[in-house]
Amino acid sequence: MKKIANVSGVRNDITVAGATVADNQLERKLAKQVVYDRVGYFDNAFNYITVSVKDGVATLSGDAYWDVPRSDAMAIAARTPGIKDVIDEVKVLPTSQFDDSIRMHTAQAIYRDSVLGRYATDPAKPIRIVVDNGHVTLYGTVQNQMDKTIAGLRAGAVPGAFSVENKLVVD
Repeated sequence: MKKIANVSGVRNDITVAGATVADNQLERKLAKQVVYDRVGYFDNAFNYITVSVKDGVATLSGDAYWDVPRSDAMAIAARTPGIKDVIDEVKVLPTSQFDDSIRMHTAQAIYRDSVLGRYATDPAKPIRIVVDNGHVTLYGTVQNQMDKTIAGLRAGAVPGAFSVENKLVVD
């Protein structure tokens, strides 16, 4: 570094900017990338990560089965053109064999049901099963109120589940 006479400091006001992309467009693109990132992995139905974008800043929220899905989503957001910053609000669920058992039994109860089995065919849009210390939350979109009700009943019948919160949305 070269010293310049009579200069006591340098202010860096340089900003690097790419093309400006609308927040809603960024949000749709990023949400799709995050959803399809874990397709094919055993933990796909056990993660629920949401994306919102405001002024080019992406906020990732939700629950992840372990750190890898959270880290993957953060990396996808960080390298998406148009995203200026990423805020991490994704909770990594505690490690628990008890919760793992509830997850597997809930997945079996839901996906082996003759009515609900169709939600296993699109790996990007399964019924998401989040288990946190014995408490089950269902996320995703179903075709009708009956499917939502059946999913809640099936999850509620799983031994060991303390409670079931059915946050499924009817399309």
